[in-house]
Amino acid sequence: MQKNTQNTKPKRTGRTTLLNHYPAWKYVVLITTIIIMLFSALPSWFGESPAIMISHKENTPSAVAIKSILDNKDVDVTRIDQQGNKTTVVLGNASQQNAAKQILAKRMPEDDTVTLAMVPAAPAWLLEMGFKPIKLGLDLRGGVQFLLDVDMQQVFQAHATQAADAVREHARELRVRGVRVQVNGEGDLKVVAPSSASEGELRQFLREQYPQWEVKGSGDYTLTMSLKEAEKQTLTNLTVQQNLQTMRSRIEELGITEAAVQRQGEHRIRIELPGVQDPAAAKNVIGATASLAFYEVVSDYKPGSMVIPEQNGRPVHVNRKPVLSGEHIVDARASMGEMGMPEVNISLDSTGGKKISDFSAQHIGKPMATAYSEYSRNAEGKTEQETSIISVATIQSQLGNRFRITGVGTLPEAQDLALLLRAGSLTAPVTIVEERTIGPSLGAENIQNGFAALAMGMGLTLLFMAVWYRKLGWVANLALVVNMVMLLGLIALLPGAVLTLPGIAGLVLTVGMAVDTNVLIFERIKEKVREGRSLAQSIDLGFSSAFATILDSNITTLISAVTLYAIGNGPIQGFALTLGLGLLTSMFTGIFASRAVINLVWGRDSRRGVRV
Repeated sequence: MQKNTQNTKPKRTGRTTLLNHYPAWKYVVLITTIIIMLFSALPSWFGESPAIMISHKENTPSAVAIKSILDNKDVDVTRIDQQGNKTTVVLGNASQQNAAKQILAKRMPEDDTVTLAMVPAAPAWLLEMGFKPIKLGLDLRGGVQFLLDVDMQQVFQAHATQAADAVREHARELRVRGVRVQVNGEGDLKVVAPSSASEGELRQFLREQYPQWEVKGSGDYTLTMSLKEAEKQTLTNLTVQQNLQTMRSRIEELGITEAAVQRQGEHRIRIELPGVQDPAAAKNVIGATASLAFYEVVSDYKPGSMVIPEQNGRPVHVNRKPVLSGEHIVDARASMGEMGMPEVNISLDSTGGKKISDFSAQHIGKPMATAYSEYSRNAEGKTEQETSIISVATIQSQLGNRFRITGVGTLPEAQDLALLLRAGSLTAPVTIVEERTIGPSLGAENIQNGFAALAMGMGLTLLFMAVWYRKLGWVANLALVVNMVMLLGLIALLPGAVLTLPGIAGLVLTVGMAVDTNVLIFERIKEKVREGRSLAQSIDLGFSSAFATILDSNITTLISAVTLYAIGNGPIQGFALTLGLGLLTSMFTGIFASRAVINLVWGRDSRRGVRV
């Protein structure tokens, strides 16, 4: 008597025992997911069109008027969409995008914002459902990349100067004469006291007020101060983070979409601007370190004063401590004044408004200077600060949160200054140490070559699976196509996901991983068939026995992808993103979708010795 050695636990539906059965809700979930991912992937098939975005402050000009302006300049306009106070001008030629922006910027009211953009070319009904095309990275769309260095030495120097001023002020309060304070180029302080008693009092003051400084005695009533390493690291992190935020604000002011601003290393910032065709304009704003500060004008050689030259070279003596610095500026707009001279109208936050209000109330009839600072890198690679007084005005009345400054040069210079002030002053000066430009044609070539490699790899894989696994191979091929659709749809659906050239390499790798899932399952099925089991039993055992192996291998690879994304940047993150998402979609289609199709076609096949 022959014993049945089958060790499977078939699924039960009611009182009937069934192998390879999926309940209806699983098919509903599968079909719904595939349809959603298909709709999400479709806009990427249509691509994007170059456009100009106009945000109107007051009156919105008609679409006919805007089209007439561009037609007179031979600009190819595809369509003009208007919604509320926003107008989108879609162009037929990407090379005319910058020219069209300049034309419209001159003809639109001054308060209107004109920016570059890329809009989806997909049908309106698809976009109204909330689906957008995949965002392309710098290497695929073209654009410009900057690597900026944050000069932390200026920050350390500023903290040292502030500490030196505090020591001098404390010495004056103690009525101690002969205290000398020196700040060296490294941001360290040297304090020389006239006596042992005064040295002890100064040491006690520094220990209480400046615990982040390391204070050492070096004989002859001399104290040396230097920032502790932990404090330097904290200052570096805070400064770079603040500069990152400022850079993002500046890029928003430029109207550049899909920009990537990331920290690289200890004190460097990498900026990628996909789609930018005028890198010089972006460089002038991003690489600039401009700030305003307002100083009290004092008499010559007053203690605690310093000299800042005017633009014509005449020296102006001002208080070393500014009345107000640039971080309190929340808005700045350029305009023509009553005398026909350019001016910048400034709005302050509540803290800045109170400071300027209190100061101006106590100094009516006295002069206040506006200082403009810029940083640049010299031939030796060191950062140099250039500060000049752009205006000296007498305070006529108490100032509030809004006032204006004059003497800002030409109107374009005033507009550039207003843009920088709106975007915020940098905490530390930055300089561009590397610049790379990728043209739109090179980006298009990267897309063509990348997807050609993907098509070739996918075509060869489809052919191999169809020949080697015959009927089951066609199921794997269907699952592979669905996997690609789902992966592209998922990339388009996730906010912040950007497809890069290494990301396309991840897509190609996903093809192999998706097929590998089916290969493991099909080989298990073939083993069970050779053992003499029926095809239905072999399918059930093949999927269940291969599942653990598939799960283990994919989880270990997923851990690597997550690690790459967490510690990498730029191209590495692009590769890790598609690799990780590809693992998830390949498991879904290889295990769930393939099983659903196989269950329907061969799930009830009780034949033995079937060739698969």
